[in-house]
Amino acid sequence: MPKLEVLDPDAPIKDLMKVLRRDGAFILKDAASRQDIADTWQELKPYVEATETGSDAFTGFKTTRTGALVARSAGSRKLILDETLHQMCVEFLHPNCARHQLHLGQVIRIMPGQPRQAIHKDRWAWGKHLTGVEPQLNTIWAVTEFTRENGATQVVPGSMDWADDHNFSEDEIAYAEMQPGSVLVYTGSVFHGGGENATQSDRIGINITYTLGWLRQEENQYLSCPPEIAKHLEPQLQKLIGYTMGSYALGYYTPPLEAGAGPGIVGPEYALSEGTREDGMQGAGLLGDADLLKDSFS
Repeated sequence: MPKLEVLDPDAPIKDLMKVLRRDGAFILKDAASRQDIADTWQELKPYVEATETGSDAFTGFKTTRTGALVARSAGSRKLILDETLHQMCVEFLHPNCARHQLHLGQVIRIMPGQPRQAIHKDRWAWGKHLTGVEPQLNTIWAVTEFTRENGATQVVPGSMDWADDHNFSEDEIAYAEMQPGSVLVYTGSVFHGGGENATQSDRIGINITYTLGWLRQEENQYLSCPPEIAKHLEPQLQKLIGYTMGSYALGYYTPPLEAGAGPGIVGPEYALSEGTREDGMQGAGLLGDADLLKDSFS
């Protein structure tokens, strides 16, 4: 049976990327303190306990998935902004995009009696026709201990280029066994799935994933983290949830104008002087991120 490589979060990024590109997954040991994980769990626990279980075999009849982490938990925001992971996003995603964004944030609780999940690729969220690029980088932070017995994530190392209909054997599957504070890092193309929980205790992990800035996010961050909360976030997190442009001309908006005023387009970064824009439109031109947020929340 294969094993996932366990690495130190202080390891050079080049070493982390070498393993990621080879295996599609690895574990960062003790990437967060147990106290930070415990505090984050206390923030999220009431929401998790109020969440209904899945409605089909894939989401899990004895599994809950609780989202809106940015809006609900300061500790989750800290995990989302983990510097090592963002350096990896730059190495892994930025060759195909100028920026990355938060794809989703959720607590996955696998309860006793939950069978193993079907092995799959997360990149299938966009269908099976997105080819030629790696669209996402994923993580699952251990809140409880992850063991093979309680539902540790199944991962098939090196399976990134395998056929979508591959028939898996047990000797191809590794299990992401780890302690609270460690994190499984894996790509959108590696085969994986939740494990079977044959114990009497919950297996709880925080699933945070990042994607190319020009792709549609799986979790709608504008609705799960409403403007009255988003306006108080630090700028880096505001950008991650979508308050910036995904690429040139992707994500601009036209604010309401007084009657008789000319058209204008507002978007981040690509600043142009007032007056005639390069596309021939008249108006304010393109403004910076701070202006975008200011206008959005005024």
